[in-house]
Amino acid sequence: MPYRKFEEYNIEVTEDVKSNFTSIIKSLGEDTSREGIVKTPERAAKAMQYLTSGYEMDAAAILKGAMFKEDYDDMVIVKNIELYSLCEHHMLPFFGKAHIAYIPNGHIVGLSKLPRIVDVFSRRLQVQERLTHDILECINTTLQPKGVAVVIEASHMCMMMRGVQKQNSTTTTSGFRGQFERQETRNEFLKLISSNLD
Repeated sequence: MPYRKFEEYNIEVTEDVKSNFTSIIKSLGEDTSREGIVKTPERAAKAMQYLTSGYEMDAAAILKGAMFKEDYDDMVIVKNIELYSLCEHHMLPFFGKAHIAYIPNGHIVGLSKLPRIVDVFSRRLQVQERLTHDILECINTTLQPKGVAVVIEASHMCMMMRGVQKQNSTTTTSGFRGQFERQETRNEFLKLISSNLD
């Protein structure tokens, strides 16, 4: 499907999503006719549809739309990419940063496209492990680089607001392909992003 910029992606509220939010709010004991609540189902539906709009986006198409032939074969890193996603188990947010590196193999990609594919996969119901894998495999399959690495650090509201209620815990996941499976290359990447992991 054609790629549209997120800022141009207009969310049209789906009536069944809106009515389901109305039912949930009523079931919680709230008065859906109250002034402060009357528009909440529509707002919540619009927010949820935006937060899951990644299902309608094609991450590979985003990368293919900005691939350029270039004779460069050293590491390219984009780090501190903010991400916000929804945990598929409780539909509560998790948020943090992604660090991505790749070693070109005849093609480079526009740097802004790497954060965009993070957004595509983040705007789906996710677990952090799959999110890391999705980003990694999309870059690896589409660009076919000599190597690719992805590290994600995130805090999960399902652990902070409920359950174990651990406020300072973070989760780190990683994935490596190609030359990044070599210890020396992996260590170079980890050293370059290490200020974020301390």
